[in-house]
Amino acid sequence: MPHFPPEWAPQDWIWIGFPHDPVEWPGFLEAAQVQIAAFASAVAESGQEARLIVRDAANAARARSLASAKVVIEERRYGDVWLRDTGPLVLLDDDGARHAQRFGFNGWGGKYLMDGDQEIGAELAASAGLSCATSDWILEGGAIDNDGAGLVVTTEQCLLNPNRNPELSRGEIEARLMRDLGFARVLWLGDGLINDHTDGHVDNLARFVAPGTLALPRATGADDPNAAIYADASARARAAGITVREVPSPGRVETGGRIEPASYMNFAVTTHLVVVPTYGTPHDADGVAAIAGLFPDRETIGLRADAVLAGGGSFHCASQQMPSRPGRSGD
Repeated sequence: MPHFPPEWAPQDWIWIGFPHDPVEWPGFLEAAQVQIAAFASAVAESGQEARLIVRDAANAARARSLASAKVVIEERRYGDVWLRDTGPLVLLDDDGARHAQRFGFNGWGGKYLMDGDQEIGAELAASAGLSCATSDWILEGGAIDNDGAGLVVTTEQCLLNPNRNPELSRGEIEARLMRDLGFARVLWLGDGLINDHTDGHVDNLARFVAPGTLALPRATGADDPNAAIYADASARARAAGITVREVPSPGRVETGGRIEPASYMNFAVTTHLVVVPTYGTPHDADGVAAIAGLFPDRETIGLRADAVLAGGGSFHCASQQMPSRPGRSGD
């Protein structure tokens, strides 16, 4: 049966979306481009191919001026940069063959509908020479995370939100996760972070770091706005028999008085490197160090992502990996 490899499995490359829309990043576009280019460059310099997806020739030139010469730049039509949600999820068959799986996409519950986002997943799959199936329900890649041993985690706020699949019950959604992605069990957390544009994507809250082991934030400071959310997620995971590893949160991060969904959990795992978003808070070093301790077989670095966050996500949201076939090194 096809299965969805965990992110720490060897990868052939990673796709990364390059910010291009000044409406989405008002006052932050140039800085967001610098930060995404630094992310792509770090992956490429680590020895894994990084494919930076750009909207047009002008953005290709801008990306080339910012990124390492080792970064591959590809022009494609897309709207949002969040390829975790619009890109293909690549599954492996028992014989090691790769297949792309797509789902319905409605702009995160009808909030953000942009030209090209319906098509970019199939286009990227075709560019990789993969067959691509499309499921009969709505799911974004950032709404799930899996442990490589049949367990997937998600949030009720997102997958049970009536703006996604109002006709499906919890049980029917679980059945589709098992049918389409090969999972055996679902861990349901409650809400995602406050003001998360995605209605609580789990990749900004909780991430598997090994089979049966879930990393979760620990509230930092008495004014951490997500303290109750973190505590609830931890209680649910522990009650399900999951090992919880805590990572300090960035604490309270605001822009113009608005609480930002800043999270170190939006780290990207690549074959040789883990890239952790940082936000210029006093807790950045502790957050990066805690995540480094979860991946002793890889280098872990922190890169600023506050401008990327201004557009609604971070490094994990902007990327999608291509898992290696069994027997391949991922180099």
